[in-house]
Amino acid sequence: MPTRRRHPRRRVDDEGRRLHSAGSAIVVALLALFVGAFLNAPGLQKSAEIQPQGWKRDVALAFTEPLASVSGALFLDQPRRGLKAVLGRSEDDEIDTGIAVPQPPPVTPPVTPPTRERFTPARPLRIWVAGDSLVVVPGQSILRAVGERRAIEPIDDVEGRIASGLERPDVFNWFERVSEMMGREKPRAVVLMFGGNDDHGFMTGLPEGREIGAFGSTSWTGEYRRRVAGVMDTITRKGAYLVWIGLPITDDAEQTIRFDTINAVVQSQAAKRPGRVFYLDTYFFFAGEDGGYTQYVENDSGRLVKMRADDGVHFERAAGDLIARKVLNRFNQRFDLTSWRRGDPEPRG
Repeated sequence: MPTRRRHPRRRVDDEGRRLHSAGSAIVVALLALFVGAFLNAPGLQKSAEIQPQGWKRDVALAFTEPLASVSGALFLDQPRRGLKAVLGRSEDDEIDTGIAVPQPPPVTPPVTPPTRERFTPARPLRIWVAGDSLVVVPGQSILRAVGERRAIEPIDDVEGRIASGLERPDVFNWFERVSEMMGREKPRAVVLMFGGNDDHGFMTGLPEGREIGAFGSTSWTGEYRRRVAGVMDTITRKGAYLVWIGLPITDDAEQTIRFDTINAVVQSQAAKRPGRVFYLDTYFFFAGEDGGYTQYVENDSGRLVKMRADDGVHFERAAGDLIARKVLNRFNQRFDLTSWRRGDPEPRG
């Protein structure tokens, strides 16, 4: 009598539902990841593109660039693009490296002392504070201080973009942002701080055919100078006054040297625009008696105050308040912000 083949009993749970093997679950999970990668290919490519220079970025690009190409060819990226459009975030996946800066004037115009323009509560001085993460603490101190001054009106909160700068417009395009804010909001005073993420030799957005050398080289310095000058001119040609906060000393001697290179570029460009741009040198605000880095600085009362964050780069609130006082002092020198208190007639226009 032939032996009847016995089929394995299906595994079910207490409620009678069929249970699947672990292998089946892994296959389903891998398939979901595979499909998800194609659907989100544009976002994956941008995430790879904006990574810091190095082998991790190279590997990520080697994977995501062909993935994005196939996804686009098969229209698998369209659901994501449609959803972004509905949410009003169509630009999220764009990799923007365009750098639009004003052309320098053919002849340097004669320097004329600017008039000390008057502002009042009815016509306040509109200021915009922006930059990389280093600007956040000083910027917040500035906004707290001007909150008590009726003749000054901040434009929104501090716009501090982490990991951004002038080297990598693909991470965040400050050139377009500055132009946009100057055209739309029309601030008459701007406070910027850049450079904390620019101490490298890798730049995006280079003009076609242009290559640069290592950080601090002649070609690097020339391109960075062009970018700094472009930002300054975008602001000042709209009639605004710019205070550019210099990079501080840090607890890393090599980083401080790199920051000095950036500061030298900014300071030299500010000097070419007297009365329109002021470079605020912060180096010695936070140096010890020996001229080196210190986390604590003695205040006017002789008490040691913590000025620098534990990472040795960013600021504590006391440091932000110190920088804010220096910035507002410049505003008081450049603008008339107090005569309205004496009951003088309001300016027309």
